[in-house]
Amino acid sequence: MPKQVPPDIFTFFNEIGIIEQLARNRAEKRFPGELKISQFSVLNHLVRVTPSSSPARLASAFQVTRAAMTNTLKRLSDLRYIKVSPDPQDGRGKVVALTPAGRKAHAHAISTLEADFRNAAKVLGTGGFAEALPFLRAVRMYLDENR
Repeated sequence: MPKQVPPDIFTFFNEIGIIEQLARNRAEKRFPGELKISQFSVLNHLVRVTPSSSPARLASAFQVTRAAMTNTLKRLSDLRYIKVSPDPQDGRGKVVALTPAGRKAHAHAISTLEADFRNAAKVLGTGGFAEALPFLRAVRMYLDENR
């Protein structure tokens, strides 16, 4: 008979899912223009991880289909937040690069959330956030390594 999964593990992931949904909705209401969380996430990836990437690598990183990523990239390109160019090493491929306008849009989107972040810190304090980070990073790394 298989061992029972500790209920705290399910509850942990359930809470993260609820937090993600609430945070997503709150962010999209505050983001400038028509910026969606999926588009912001790509900008955030390009700011935080690498200023350029291929559409295939982005689709893999976000675990979405290439078609879904192509749609997101088209919208970002239309807004001039990214530039999609032929890959100089592989004529068949493309390179997605963050533009200065994209970096500015990313910073602006984050600034729209600052009041929420300040209020959360005021109500909840900052210690719990700092304490949670090492464990959350470990969970993220585990999930990333075990896709």
